[in-house]
Amino acid sequence: MLVLVAVGSRHGSTQGIGERLTAGFRAAGLTVDVQDAARVRSVALYDAVIIGSAVYMGRWTSESRDFVARFAAELAVKPVWIFSSGPLGNPPGPVEVPRDHMTTCEALMVRGERIFAGRLVPAQLGIGERLIAKAVHAPAGDYRDWSAIDEWAAEVAGALTVIHAGATRPSFEERLL
Repeated sequence: MLVLVAVGSRHGSTQGIGERLTAGFRAAGLTVDVQDAARVRSVALYDAVIIGSAVYMGRWTSESRDFVARFAAELAVKPVWIFSSGPLGNPPGPVEVPRDHMTTCEALMVRGERIFAGRLVPAQLGIGERLIAKAVHAPAGDYRDWSAIDEWAAEVAGALTVIHAGATRPSFEERLL
């Protein structure tokens, strides 16, 4: 089974989560490609897709939103999981569902989703981003929960293994019933 992990990441935090998930999938015996969502040219060869995005101002990155729009028809007939990263602090907050999230989940019949805490390194931010981070009192630091990421990787890998073993996704007609 060939799996794509497509990630929209501005400063590397979400990319790191995508790479950690990829390592978990590979450890479970899956063949996985991890790519920047903006650089993906086709999803045709992949049996399943995991889409991840950083969340800024309540929205996924434009790269991730564009990825979903470009490949919506193909993704709608593949097993798809999604994840977001962004909440900061200990405990992470605010944990809010990104805008347009429900529409994406419904359109792609997403099999699972997670929101993971992110990382904020002020030195990596542009001037505008630093001003916004300061205005909202965003705490600097790395709040990614690697155990939670590993657990979700194992959960998704288990589901993918079942799919690969012969379980099928309902046909378009079956989904309409």
